[in-house]
Amino acid sequence: MELRLIDDQGQASATLAASDALFGRDYNEALVHQLVTAYQANARSGNRAQKGRADINKSHKKPWAQKGTGRARAGQANSPLWRGGGRIFPNSPDENFSQKVNRKMYRAGIAAILSQLVRDGRLSVIEGLAIEAPKTRLFAQKIKALGLTGTVLLVTDNLDDNVFLSSRNLPNVLVLETREVDPVSLVRFQNVLLTKGAVAQFEEILG
Repeated sequence: MELRLIDDQGQASATLAASDALFGRDYNEALVHQLVTAYQANARSGNRAQKGRADINKSHKKPWAQKGTGRARAGQANSPLWRGGGRIFPNSPDENFSQKVNRKMYRAGIAAILSQLVRDGRLSVIEGLAIEAPKTRLFAQKIKALGLTGTVLLVTDNLDDNVFLSSRNLPNVLVLETREVDPVSLVRFQNVLLTKGAVAQFEEILG
């Protein structure tokens, strides 16, 4: 598999030989959907809570007599059928939303996403990216010079402090190391820019 290698001006200067198993895999929509759903579910804190009828602070006295009023029978005011009553099946604060994803499935899903990015022309490779000082303006100029429009995900093998600090104020740019890449970020960003070292790390981790 040949990946497009661009220079500092965003022009295709050469090609980079990469693994077919990682960048030439068929797209599996069901697997990618499961991977993204599991990642988002595992990120949930599960701290939502609702009150059951035992948690509602109302009188336990019978609101009215069982018979003779013409109204429906009622036992307590904290009934789930009443306004202000408890929920029938309340959410507990320790609810577990985690989903298990096998290692083989995770690697195949990431490879499917990367392969689709290559086919869509959304993935590019650069030799390296460095700036002289931690200035947001310098980093924005560098991204603009590469010709990348829209949102950009930069994946680097070794995170440079200047690159990291200068990219934090740009809402449409995210800089990650190879080991920090997640499926949601790969799907969400319009452009994915990998350093040459990041490609080698991907092949080592996912190959």
